[in-house]
Amino acid sequence: MNKLRQLIQRYWPFLSVSAVLLVIIEWAVAREWVPKFIIPRPSDVIKTLFTQAPQLWTHTQATLLEVIVGVAISIGLGLLIGILLYYSDFIERAFYPFVLISQTIPTIALSPIFVLWFGYSLWTKVAIIFLITFFPVVVSVFDGLKRTDEEYLELFRVMGASKWQMFSQLQWKFALPSIYSGLKMSVVYSLIGAVIGEWLGGSEGLGYYIRRMSSSIKSEGVFAGILVLSLIGILLFNLVGLLENRSLKYLNTEKRK
Repeated sequence: MNKLRQLIQRYWPFLSVSAVLLVIIEWAVAREWVPKFIIPRPSDVIKTLFTQAPQLWTHTQATLLEVIVGVAISIGLGLLIGILLYYSDFIERAFYPFVLISQTIPTIALSPIFVLWFGYSLWTKVAIIFLITFFPVVVSVFDGLKRTDEEYLELFRVMGASKWQMFSQLQWKFALPSIYSGLKMSVVYSLIGAVIGEWLGGSEGLGYYIRRMSSSIKSEGVFAGILVLSLIGILLFNLVGLLENRSLKYLNTEKRK
């Protein structure tokens, strides 16, 4: 109860504004000032969440699988590439431009190529998710390692620490706040990649569900799918935040000292 009370106290401005907006939209649509096929009544969206719950859950599972696989690959390769970029000037000069170029190409332009390579399978969505999410991981690792205090590095050198000891005991800890910022961005962006992949083709996932509802001009179904995606994004973001708070306790201890 205390946790819930703290959350309400912290986010009451957001909750208040959201409630007012929902009431205004409900009232405006009910009076037919706004057509239902453009913006549905919030009550109809909530009703759809319950009536379509089994279908939404099935599509949510498909989207979550794509996100988990895509983000896991992004984290694994992103950490490796970021560390290699930091420790090797040659690799940085040779490959960092490719990392940047990958983000200048519109994802929607590459998506048909992934469809040609992988068909309408899970791996098409995973490839799109990876393309969107690995960049924040690579940059956050690379920049985080570069932020290590030079005085601490010099102290470790004087004490005869090995490169592994310097990395594991010093540089990695300095980089963690930056890395977690990159992970938060990645888990949210991963949903965008999943929806793009599902929108292009396939028969499951929230992106497919939204496209199907849109083609049937069922705006309440479209908004229900969007709401589920938003809730998943908030949940994933907070899960990373929870992991961050637990793993960075050493920073809080340092501050108290």
